[in-house]
Parts: sequence; structure tokens; C-alpha cells
Amino acid sequence: MTHQTGISRTLGARIGMALGALGLTWLSGCSTPPAPVQQAVTVPAQPVEPPPRPYVAMPERLIPPAPAYSPPPTVKKSLARNAREYRHDAASHLYAQHQQRIFKGRLPPMLEAVGVIHVNIDQRGSVKAIQWQRAPKHAPQVMREIEQMVKAAAPYPVPLHMSQVTYTDVWLWHKSGKFQLDTLTEGQD
Repeated sequence: MTHQTGISRTLGARIGMALGALGLTWLSGCSTPPAPVQQAVTVPAQPVEPPPRPYVAMPERLIPPAPAYSPPPTVKKSLARNAREYRHDAASHLYAQHQQRIFKGRLPPMLEAVGVIHVNIDQRGSVKAIQWQRAPKHAPQVMREIEQMVKAAAPYPVPLHMSQVTYTDVWLWHKSGKFQLDTLTEGQD
């Protein structure tokens, strides 16, 4: 009986395996059917741009330093080392630019306006800013004229020993429309 029991066990195992394989085959037949094949749609070709090139920074040792500003030979230069020294160079420059507007001789005791102005000059001699310390607000037309004259005189002497300079000067304005700067004044009666 033992021999028959071993055969029946082997036969039972084989039948079980066959049934399992049959079950797997049946289950695979129940899977979702494949998606229907779609017809290809023709799209007109568009130009394809290449992807942007990545930014690659150059090492600092390969980047040459920016050249120092060197004024053209025709531009006046100032050797002033501070704003007080530069003030004289700027006043002389303004006088040269506006010779016909300079009041000759000593100014009378009564003036139309007196104004104190700060002028910021960059390393190229350009006017970067004008600021009134004491504005002759009673004479706005004089303020406008002074500002126009300051701007029109650019470029100023290039401050060679400074990257920029802010100098201050006092404008003494006569009712005739002529002026003197305190730096170069001939005085008052």
C-alpha cells in the first residue's frame, strides 16, 4: 500500500501543477486587451532651437583687470588731492567757460543773490549731482541759471588723485546777470 500511496501523491502533485498552469493560462486570457493602434498624424516640421549653452564663469585669474580711466589729452586734468584744492581748479574752469558772464572788479554791497552749492564731479569730469546748501529761493531764476551754467561747463578738470570729488563754492550774483565765485572774487565794496 505504500507503493500506491507514493504514486497517488506524485499523480496528485502532477494534476495540481497542471491545474495551476491551466489556471494561469486562463487568467492571462482575461487581461486587458491592447490599446488600438492610432494612425500617425503628420505635424509640419518646426525649427528646433538648440538648448541654451550653460553659463561658464571664467576663473578670475584669466579675466584681465579693467584698465584705469585715462582722460583724452584734450581734457584738462586736476592734480588736487582734496575737495578744497579742487575747488580752485573748478572755479578757474567755470570762469574760462563763462568769461562773458564774469563781473569785473569789486562787487557792490547789495547783490541780487548769494548761493552756496555743492557739485559732485566724477572721475571723467562729468557733473553727477548738484546740491544747494544755501539756495537763493527768493530768486528761482538765478538758481536755474547757476545750475545750467554748472552743467554746461562739463567736462570739468579730471580729478587724477580722486575717483570723484564734491566741491563747494559760493556764487555771488549781481542784478546784471553777471557773477563771481567766492574762490576767485575780487571782493565787495
